[in-house]
Amino acid sequence: MERLIKKADVLVEALPYIRTFAGKTIVIKYGGKAMTEDNLKDGFAEDVVLMKYVGLNPVIVHGGGPQINEMLSRLGIQSTFKRGVRVTDQATMDVVEMVLGGKINKEIVTMLNQHGGRAVGITGKDGKLILSKPFSAKAWAQGLSQDAQSHSDEDYGFVGEVDTIDPAILTMLQQDNFIPVIAPIGVDRKGKPHNINADLVAGAIAGALKAEKLLVLTDVKGIRDSDNRHLSTLSKKDVERMVKKGTINEGMLPKVRSCLKGIEAGVHKAHIIDGRIPHAILLEIFTDKGIGTEIVA
Repeated sequence: MERLIKKADVLVEALPYIRTFAGKTIVIKYGGKAMTEDNLKDGFAEDVVLMKYVGLNPVIVHGGGPQINEMLSRLGIQSTFKRGVRVTDQATMDVVEMVLGGKINKEIVTMLNQHGGRAVGITGKDGKLILSKPFSAKAWAQGLSQDAQSHSDEDYGFVGEVDTIDPAILTMLQQDNFIPVIAPIGVDRKGKPHNINADLVAGAIAGALKAEKLLVLTDVKGIRDSDNRHLSTLSKKDVERMVKKGTINEGMLPKVRSCLKGIEAGVHKAHIIDGRIPHAILLEIFTDKGIGTEIVA
């Protein structure tokens, strides 16, 4: 009986959050181990479908770096990186489109549908969703409060950045109760495709939809301070200060940049959470304490 009562308590704790977020858009950047381990993949799908059934509007943006690496290796195509960014020539771009827009995207769609959802997979090419522009190392450095003078505008091939988002196709899918699943591939005004960092696409999508929340799944417990203590809540100014001091660095930089861009565009809160924790999304959204780091304006 006590076990049943505890289950009821969990539902009661979730009720005010369900009521508050009903009808609101939640953008989720899906990546890390949550995207590669079978038990975590099933838990992710269950979380997203449950969100949809209780009245929230989830939108998924996914990455796929490890899967792209694997396919390039199988095809004998060498990967080259500059400043942590994959230089993308025509052959690599062909693989990126095949893996992101084809294999991974449709696997996620199938997984959500098997768990009772109604998911539709698209890329930034569909409905002119993502208009892109060539990647700029200088602009990237400025966006992360780093020394832009040390970054020359080298040629990164088909690597891009978000120029503008036209969310019309997403709004249409949401109105018909579909769950959009987005591969981070954009196209410029001349029709040239671009491989774009999925974190940054998620932030731009969240901002364009004026989402209630942006959730970024990663393989760490959130943001930590200089003494390695987990921080549950940070303001936008706190994050900018930590980036400038170097406390936030390396792989966390594009994730916090995504969160900051989303908040600047009107997202209410952004969350960086550990996707290795089973049902991490539900724990962050529907419980009092949460599990990750939330960033507020």
